[in-house]
Amino acid sequence: MSFQQVIGQMPEEVYERLKTAVELGKWPDGQPLSEEQKATSLQAVMAWQAMHLTNPEHMNIGADGEIVMKSKSELKRQYRDEEEIIRIDLNH
Repeated sequence: MSFQQVIGQMPEEVYERLKTAVELGKWPDGQPLSEEQKATSLQAVMAWQAMHLTNPEHMNIGADGEIVMKSKSELKRQYRDEEEIIRIDLNH
């Protein structure tokens, strides 16, 4: 099975765990990632994002392999358009 096939079949839960491990530099059990594990996990996270994310966050890898960065105005528009869950007036 090729790397692309493995990434294509990777469940989102596995992607989230790899992403967290790369961000923190350690596995959920507290073991630090080796340099090789960091590099491989980061590559897998970036490939998964390129294949599966259709609405990139602030900065991700797009389907074409390029880094996608949203401007401040794009982020404001994105969050303004999302459904509001609750609004609380703290002045009362």
